[in-house]
Amino acid sequence: MKEKILTTSTELFGRHGFPETSIQDIVSSNDLTKGTFYYYFKNKEDVLVQIHEQFIDLLLAGQREIMESGRTYREQLAGIVGMLIQNIRTNANSAMVFFREMRHLSEEKTKTILPKRHEFQRNIAHVLEEGMKAGEFRSDLRADMLSFGVLGIANWSYFWYDPDGDVSEEELTHIFMELIFKGIEGDHHDR
Repeated sequence: MKEKILTTSTELFGRHGFPETSIQDIVSSNDLTKGTFYYYFKNKEDVLVQIHEQFIDLLLAGQREIMESGRTYREQLAGIVGMLIQNIRTNANSAMVFFREMRHLSEEKTKTILPKRHEFQRNIAHVLEEGMKAGEFRSDLRADMLSFGVLGIANWSYFWYDPDGDVSEEELTHIFMELIFKGIEGDHHDR
């Protein structure tokens, strides 16, 4: 039941926004009583926190798998960006809630989510740093700033990319990686 409430809440928050969705909307969509809701969640913010945690945990697990795959750093970076783009199809509402609704979390709750968000960004910076050391990427750029650029490119796609549109997930990933790689290619990369 808890997962059902989370799924419905994610859809409602994604479609209507967190402030515009009431607990009554959530329970009505699941044919539940408010008592059942409060058995699983303290309040609406608790639901939002759990949606955030599930989403970032899923991303971190996928990212770790890519980073531990033995691929080149170029392939790891492309894999992470590709994972984010593919995630739009499978978790679009979760992504929208994750990126758009965090501002509705209290400072205390935000502090529980931010470390994992920072970990995801730092992992990208690590891939970039190691790629610089290996000569796959230019070493005269700051990996931390590049990591934010990569995230900006990929994360903004959640707001406009339609995976059922004219451009496939693979094609969009390729376009993004061409843009990124042409800017950070190292001397040792085969051209």
